[in-house]
Order: sequence, then structure tokens, then C-alpha cells
Amino acid sequence: MTAVLPDHRRRKDQIDRIRLQDIVETSRRVRETSSRRDKVRHLAACLERTEPDLVAAAVALLSGEPRQGRLGLGPASVSAAAPRQRAVAPVLTLAEVDTALERIARTSGAGAATDRARLLGELLARATGEEQDFLLRVVLGELRQGALEGLMVEAVAQAARLPLDDVRRALMVRGDLGAVACVALSGGRSGLADLGIELFRPLKPMLAQTAEDTADALAQLGRAAFEDKLDGARIQVHKLGHDVRVFTRQLNDVSAGVPEILEAVRDLAVRTLILDGEALAFRGDGMPQPFQVTMRRFGRKLEVERLRESIPLRPVFFDCLYLDDEAILDRPAQERFAALGEALPQDLLIRRSVTDEPAAAEAFLRQALARGHEGVMAKDLRAPYEAGARGRSWLKIKPAVMLDLVVLAAEWGHGRRRGWLSNLHLGARDPATGGFVMLGKTFKGMTDAMLAWQTEALQKLAIRRDAYTVYVTPALVAEVAFNDIQASPQYPGGLALRFARIKRYRPDKQADDADTIETVRSIYERGRKAGAEEPSAAS
Repeated sequence: MTAVLPDHRRRKDQIDRIRLQDIVETSRRVRETSSRRDKVRHLAACLERTEPDLVAAAVALLSGEPRQGRLGLGPASVSAAAPRQRAVAPVLTLAEVDTALERIARTSGAGAATDRARLLGELLARATGEEQDFLLRVVLGELRQGALEGLMVEAVAQAARLPLDDVRRALMVRGDLGAVACVALSGGRSGLADLGIELFRPLKPMLAQTAEDTADALAQLGRAAFEDKLDGARIQVHKLGHDVRVFTRQLNDVSAGVPEILEAVRDLAVRTLILDGEALAFRGDGMPQPFQVTMRRFGRKLEVERLRESIPLRPVFFDCLYLDDEAILDRPAQERFAALGEALPQDLLIRRSVTDEPAAAEAFLRQALARGHEGVMAKDLRAPYEAGARGRSWLKIKPAVMLDLVVLAAEWGHGRRRGWLSNLHLGARDPATGGFVMLGKTFKGMTDAMLAWQTEALQKLAIRRDAYTVYVTPALVAEVAFNDIQASPQYPGGLALRFARIKRYRPDKQADDADTIETVRSIYERGRKAGAEEPSAAS
């Protein structure tokens, strides 16, 4: 194995100032190849050429988002900022781009939106056409090139010539791939070994995959812990003495906006804690509020006390990662759950049942639904906590509902789906207008055969096109599964499907046979009232 380069000075002797064009070219190569090995190789080669103090910026852009996070620019502002002129040749360095994005992100106060758009326009004016397209996609969060975090982790390991498990472990405890990449490429294995869990530095949350039903979950896990699947806001709470902070699943500190969660944890007898859980708003009858109601409490810095009165939050915790100055995320789930139960009072704990009996698991699911929750989680009692991972040791089970919806448009795919129309715009029929009301988009559930068929069929129905989307005559009806419906100001009907996926096309149906927007609204209303209508089902 090639030795790890010991410090920044040695690397600087081998690299020139990396340009934006290097990032753009790497992104294009990653997008155009379907080979995972080649994707990783291209990404690693780019990181090896990057100045040490810009590695985090390179990782972020190649992953499809600025290092600075959201820049406060909406689609309209970004479109208005796009200049008519473009550079003839690539001259922008990555350092110049990162500095410009930092200025945009830090711009605030009166007229900030105008100033941000102006700064973005000035940056774009110095970019070539290809660079402009890349930057616009990054700023809008539309860079779908296949450089997912898993690939980038492999690329960091390859660029630093380190074992992949070392990089994964560091990312688990640090939660910031850019920071981990900097340490890996400059400090090597010893640098990564120095990274550990720190209080008030949030970890990425562990994620779940999907099981068809409780029987499927038991077949995969054997004896398992079943928990209510809460439709709240994921939170991670850190405690050191009486100092408590709350972080979101995006690792943002929202402590100031959720005082009741701070109070619930502050006086616990345990001195140090890191807890994983969710925050929910509940109705007066004890049933959970819809997800969008809970989310009104997050990201708010003003009128916190007024909102606390109208939308009180309650934390519910299901895992413990750090206890009494010791990280315990590597322990089996059964041990972590026991530690959680000893540290917290019952009213802060998730409802849980451990079983290997199919009838008991199904009964627990029915009770969870009757209590107003969206389903259940099944968890492997032997598994460690894998921060940031979407493994098979956590499985979510949520009954799906079906609708027959019409395809209104489709976006061209990227990466492995390049050349196929993939992301479908779905709409319900509106009898009042004779038109269709868009309910969202999905690219999930499609086989290669389905992608090939719909690409041909939709192009025959095209009525207009732009660079990314084909708009079609509403004719194709698809059977769409989804988990629930939420209020959404993004779409004209005010509603959007959550976790929609295509089950099959319905050639036996015409657009006039599609479900109506009134049907969708009735499902939404039933979902809101379900808990109140079936209180006895929990007994």
C-alpha cells in the first residue's frame, strides 16, 4: 500500500490551483459512466489534485451542494441572476468560487435577496457555459450526477490511500464528510483515529430501509423490537450537565426554538447524554398532529413562546448513543435500549414491543395506526447504531395507499438512467376545470423495462420540451403507491404525495378514469381524522 502523505506541504508540491472546470469535468465523467468503480476513480483523482484547504469545498460541489448550505436563493432569483454573457475559456478557480458562495451565504439584512442575486450573477459572468450550467444546478439542488455519499466516501478512502472502514467510522462520529476528507487527506489514519464523538457535535442519524409488512420484517430480522413509526421531526439531543442542545436530522442547532425539549432533558439525573428521537405536536385528545404542523415549530426564532402555546412539542426517544461520558453506539441495540430505559422516565420513551410472533407484530402495527402513527419500525436487537447509514437492521413498515394518476411530464434521468425519461410529474383529474392538478414527482419503483417503455411512449405524447423536461398530453395512467398525503404550498392543489412510487401502468384506463382531486382531498382529511374516529382500536 502506498504510504499516506504526511502533511499539506508535501501535497502542495504535487498540485496546482484546482479550477472549477476540473470539478465540472469530473462531475460530467461521473454522470456519464454507469461503473461504480469508474465513478469512484474519477472522484478520487479530483480530490488528489485539490488543495488541502479546499477539499471540503470540492467534496461538497461534487456531492451536489455548496459547502455553505442553502444560499437563500429561490428558482426565480437564480433564473434572474443568470447572465447573458459567458466566459470564452475556463478561468475560475475553486477557491474563487468557494469565496463567492461564502459571500452570498453571509449576505443578510435589507435588500439581501437582491444582493445575493447580484453576487451570483457576477460569479456566473466569469464562468463558461458548461460551468454556468453546473453552478446553477448546484445552487438549485438539481445536480443529479450519481456522486452519492457512499461513492464519495469510497473516493476519499481511495484518494487518501486509507482503509474504507476507517473513513466510514470517522464519518459516523464526525457527521461531516468534507471535514473527514480534509483530515484523511492531510492527517492520514492517525488523524482519523483522533476523531471521536464529541458532545454538541451532532452525528448523522441512522436511517431505515423498507419492509413489505411485519411478516417480511420478522423473516429478515428474526426476534425484533417493534416501535411506533412516528411522523414527527427527527431530533438528536446532547446533554452535558444542565447544558442541553437539540439538533435536526440536517444537524442544525434548533435549541432556541424548542424550549420544552430542553426542559424535558435538562433535569435528568444523567450528566452526559446523546439521545436519538423525534419531536411531535399532539392534539388535545392525545393524537399526533400532521407532520407539517409539527414542522411549523422548527427553524423559528421569533414568537417561540406564542407557538409553544399553540403547538406544544413533546420529545419521544428511541435510542441512546452516549451515556456517562462513554460512547455506546457500537453496543447491540438491546443494550442501548436498556440503557435508555434506565436513564429516561417512561413518558419520554418510545412505545416498544419485542417479539418473534407474527400475530403479535401485526397487532402492534394495528395499534400504532389506531394511535395516529404512520406505521411501525422493526429493529435488529443485535445491531450497532450505524450513524448516517441506511442498513437492513432498521426496517420501516407503512401501509401504502393506491391512486390512479395521470403523467403530466417527465424529466430526463441522470447517471444510470441517462437517456431515459425518469422523474414523472403526476396529477389527479379536476372535474371542475377539465384539467389535472399536480401532486408531486417520483422516479421510484420503475424497472428498466418500464423506463424504456415510458421513454418511447411519452415522447410520442410530447407537446413541448425544455433542456430537462418533456411535457406531454395527459393520457398515460399510472397506479401510484404512497404512504400519506401532506399539505403543500408548492403545488396548485395544496396537497402532495409522500413517498410516491410507480407500481404499474394502467393501459386499460384513460385519463378520464383517473382519480380526482376530490378523492385525494378526502384521503387527506380521513388521514387527519383517523385517530379520532378509531380510539377503541388501541385497546
